[in-house]
Amino acid sequence: MKVLLLNQCFYPDLVATAQYLTDLAVELVNSGHEVTVIASDRGYDDESKRFPRRETWKGIRIIRIPSLALGKGARWRRAFVFISFLAACALRLLLLPKFDAVVALTSPPLISVLGSLFVRLKGGKFFSWVMDLNPDEAMAAGWLREGSLAARMLGAMLRHNLRQAERVIVLDRFVRQRVLDKGVTRERVIVLPPWSHTDAVAYDAAGRLAFRAMHGLADKYVVMYSGNHSPCHSLDTLLRSAQRLAARPNIAFCFVGGGSEFDKVKLYAEQHELRNVICLPYQPLDGLGRSLSAADLHVVVMGDAFVGIVHPCKIYNILEVGSPVLYIGPPESHVVDVLSQLDGPNLQCSQSTQGVQSWGCSVRHGDVDTVINYIMSGAEGLGGSAWRASVTTSFSKQSLLPRLIEIIAHASPEAFRPGPVISKTKEQTLSS
Repeated sequence: MKVLLLNQCFYPDLVATAQYLTDLAVELVNSGHEVTVIASDRGYDDESKRFPRRETWKGIRIIRIPSLALGKGARWRRAFVFISFLAACALRLLLLPKFDAVVALTSPPLISVLGSLFVRLKGGKFFSWVMDLNPDEAMAAGWLREGSLAARMLGAMLRHNLRQAERVIVLDRFVRQRVLDKGVTRERVIVLPPWSHTDAVAYDAAGRLAFRAMHGLADKYVVMYSGNHSPCHSLDTLLRSAQRLAARPNIAFCFVGGGSEFDKVKLYAEQHELRNVICLPYQPLDGLGRSLSAADLHVVVMGDAFVGIVHPCKIYNILEVGSPVLYIGPPESHVVDVLSQLDGPNLQCSQSTQGVQSWGCSVRHGDVDTVINYIMSGAEGLGGSAWRASVTTSFSKQSLLPRLIEIIAHASPEAFRPGPVISKTKEQTLSS
């Protein structure tokens, strides 16, 4: 089978969509399929990085198209970069032959429209792998006015595109409901959560010590936010907590990754002279287990307005290293769904917590007091380092990636037996 994959990011980029698409491409080749990828020739987070325009890597034919480098400081710049990339991608697609299957992700927004049009023009089957929903995300963020002409046009394009897909692969039940609400038939929508990178990420005791020593964290209680720093998921509550705890020399806040908000985190730390905050770039996949293991507490953030629109997938690799999780966001989300499936203490925390740190705590945005109380209770007893969990097989790469291959390779009813869909199985009581 000949497969075409479309996304702005691909190997060797380190952002999440690049890593997941790379996993898919490698596994397709290993399964005997011919794979072509169209992506950008620039790094997504660091536009100064340039990649070869043509490359064959692990049997994958990679076509990288020229992209502009205008930065992400203003929305119009990002929009212009996206539009220029889509235009170049459309021209390149015209030169390609028919593929049996075309899989499009969602970076930049609506690239899946090109995949759908390509299939209608040249044949084959189209699959939409929905990592986020636009223009829904732009409207939720206030970047696009709901009901405007642009919003209506983009919304109509998205609905048409989703309805044309052979299958729409979504990441959680909340996204699934939004897609169904757009008129996609139920049998076409498959819930398949992102996987943990079990082949590269595991708790690494030696790596933990080395990473902490390298960055001056050896004797600290480390609170870590690792991954994309997105404007969709406000870090204000965590940063205000860091500011309030600045006088506690045994507590450090480590921000690892990139994204449009990463520079704002660094600026906040500089303006408030927060010596308890360090900022580090994205870590390579082969070093991710080491950096994640260095934390005593990991933070996952979900914007209130973005449930069912975006899906922070950092939770899966965090579970692989068995770290306690501080979740800041609405009580109804895929993060709570995932954590509720694990065996362990309840996902609760309150200001009355004294010296005991369970595996998970959920608070709403703005509840700085509870966040501080939970962090201090862990720092006083180092409760987080004593409990190690292993992610269930439902979230593993070995379980989920073959399922995705099956969906693409066998787009027929019998291929869509029930998979490891994450659903909420019990009520959670969340104290704030």
